[in-house]
Amino acid sequence: MKIFQGLSELEKAVGTHLGYSDWHTVTRDQIDRFADATGDHQWIHVDPEKAAAGPFGTTVAHGFLTLSLLPMLIASVYTVEGLSMGVNYGANKVRFPAPVPVGSRVRAGVELISLAPASMGFQAISRVTVEIEDAVKPACVAESIALLVP
Repeated sequence: MKIFQGLSELEKAVGTHLGYSDWHTVTRDQIDRFADATGDHQWIHVDPEKAAAGPFGTTVAHGFLTLSLLPMLIASVYTVEGLSMGVNYGANKVRFPAPVPVGSRVRAGVELISLAPASMGFQAISRVTVEIEDAVKPACVAESIALLVP
């Protein structure tokens, strides 16, 4: 965990790899709860028997479930002291190169691409690569945008 003492210290880290998150196991319960929350009950996510005969051999996490893990994963990579709040502002260039089978462990590598003034504070854009343990391709690659308010 990197701890930056304010935005001026964070600014010095632009263009660097900040590190990797802790590992997180994607569980059957998490996938089912995400399906319930979003209404996406496609069989590749929620039907273990049908999914066993499908293209991935098991159920897989929703791509948007994987994307929704970014705030949690990033939070274990770095923090900025002295902020009144940090807000998820969105994402750019989101891709899901590989599925996340149920029970997989994932982690995020975070590179700080930019830090620029915004109306309420600063926008931090990070390139986040969500890796699946022992997999060749990443589960998700995205530019995550955070609004950091002093």
